[in-house]
Amino acid sequence: MTEQAIATALACLLAHLLADFVFQTNAMVAAKRKPQVLFAHGLIVFSLTALALGGSLTLAALLALAHVGIDTVKTHAVPTQQRERLWPYLTDQATHLLSIAALALYAPDAFASGIWGEHSASLVPPALFAAGLITATLAGGPAVGGLMLPHKARAQPDGLENAGRIIGLLERALIFLMVLIGEPAGIGFLIAAKSILRFDTVKQNQKISEYVIIGTLASFGWALIAAFATKAAMNSF
Repeated sequence: MTEQAIATALACLLAHLLADFVFQTNAMVAAKRKPQVLFAHGLIVFSLTALALGGSLTLAALLALAHVGIDTVKTHAVPTQQRERLWPYLTDQATHLLSIAALALYAPDAFASGIWGEHSASLVPPALFAAGLITATLAGGPAVGGLMLPHKARAQPDGLENAGRIIGLLERALIFLMVLIGEPAGIGFLIAAKSILRFDTVKQNQKISEYVIIGTLASFGWALIAAFATKAAMNSF
């Protein structure tokens, strides 16, 4: 891809991440079979894409239609009990990324010709940071949750409602920031701290212990991949 195409893809990617992980609530995800909910989500995708591109309403509409089509297929083709598993989530996101790449190849100068085009040099780094942070934190939650879903009922430790989700978000955010500021050694202290805090809980139950270890490694791994990919992309600009 050319630099212009990469800027267009990045703008669309940031809009997608905001639409799927910031402005889409759990209630919207649960009610995706309702046409009005799907339409509202598509309208959010269209608005954010048009804003990110600095115009290009036709291209934003095309991407929003593709997004709604992908979500419709997932909603109706994947059984409800399977929808939160890892493979439907990764397949869904990969398909969205392919649609973004196709649009960037079809109209590589969409971002450059928009109202933000002349400011691309100053906008690309914060856009990369925001996209990487959302990928590491909010997008990592469904991935780790989907991986652990088959074991959740048998081994999930008792605790505050949504505490595990919040802990996961915070630890992935910290890992992301540590990598970007050049202090990855701090991740070792984070692992040690979590191990100490969880020690009393997991030492009495092997299933809970294994559940926590797998979930922690998956969460850390996701955050590390997102962080190093973001750092590499930022260093290339």
